[in-house]
Amino acid sequence: MSTLTSRHQRTRTLALTAGMVLGMAASVLAPQMAHARVTTASKQTLANNYAPPAEASAEQLLAADRVLTGRYACEFGKSVSVDRSDRHAGYFDLKLDRQAWVMKPVVSSTGAVRLEDVKGNTLLIQILTKSMVMDRKAGRRLVDGCVHDVQRAAEADLRNSPRPSLFGPASN
Repeated sequence: MSTLTSRHQRTRTLALTAGMVLGMAASVLAPQMAHARVTTASKQTLANNYAPPAEASAEQLLAADRVLTGRYACEFGKSVSVDRSDRHAGYFDLKLDRQAWVMKPVVSSTGAVRLEDVKGNTLLIQILTKSMVMDRKAGRRLVDGCVHDVQRAAEADLRNSPRPSLFGPASN
């Protein structure tokens, strides 16, 4: 009888051990497999929901001619890259660090060049002497003090030959 009891105990111990090992393996592998399914599903959903931006209007194409393309050096050692989009005529690709946006030029009544993210999240404002990138939803600047070579030359020109003030000469 003792042999039967010890054999039963060994079988039970082996079964419990095997169950624990399988349980641990499942707890390690199951989340990875579930993540792989979710990632694949997410990519398929994104691909199905992707809609290319609308065709550029004549007004948008005119505004696109005023956009400075290339690299902008920004404060804190950051840089922004603005390039014409190869995929969408009249649009631009904006890159900051690891982020990228498709931007649409918008005519501004103030003379500033505006590039608006087609999703409405990001905005690049380009004035005579500097540019900035803003997060429209959060209402904050992502990066400021961005200067293109053309803007740097305009700033030097203003320093060398200042324009007269609209308010008259400065009084001390």
